[in-house]
Amino acid sequence: MLVLGIETSTPQASVALGSDQGVIASALVARGATYNEFLLPAITFCLNCSGSDWRNLTGVAVGLGPGLYTGMRVGVSTAKALAQALAVPIVGIASLDLLAYEVRYSPKTICAVLDARRSEVFHAFYRTSPGGIQRMTEYRVEKPGQLAVGIGSRLEEVLMVGNGALLYRDEFEELGSVAEVGTMSHAFPDARSLVELAVPRLIREEFDSLFELQPLYLRRSAKRIQWDRIRQARSAS
Repeated sequence: MLVLGIETSTPQASVALGSDQGVIASALVARGATYNEFLLPAITFCLNCSGSDWRNLTGVAVGLGPGLYTGMRVGVSTAKALAQALAVPIVGIASLDLLAYEVRYSPKTICAVLDARRSEVFHAFYRTSPGGIQRMTEYRVEKPGQLAVGIGSRLEEVLMVGNGALLYRDEFEELGSVAEVGTMSHAFPDARSLVELAVPRLIREEFDSLFELQPLYLRRSAKRIQWDRIRQARSAS
């Protein structure tokens, strides 16, 4: 088994190759190249470094977001195109799940937080479980202040990870010992965690539908909102 993971929902894009024996190769970029410029060369680089080629791939995994619209669309469309061209199964995993999985050994409740821009954050809460994590809440988008109030009302200590937690660190640290903000090492979801989570699903044949798999949108894009406003203004005139 050789699984390709693609994660492009945040400013840090990454790809990884792995199997049930672990991650074999990975590459990431946080600035400079666009998602389209990075993906295929990075995948080719990982294949070459691992002594593999496209024909060796037996599955594709992709981070679904929530996150940046352009990144999510490019990542999901690339993953679907490769799965179809190579005739291999595909699985999609939420990017917030990847963040939480990276700190799965924490004894605290985990809150994965990604910057949603427009002074908002995407987030979800998790608890550790045998072999990984268990999500406790729905995926949500709200103001950092609203999330801080929610954390303050909880009865347990919370570890916050992700670039959203770092961006609004001052707001969350006002909660005192209730909330611990993680470090830059856990700021972004990573394709290596994606591969680790995807391999067991592929082994169990828990595939996603190639044609139904979509990015995890929690709200409309800014362009869509602008277009709706234009249409409403034209209708009113």
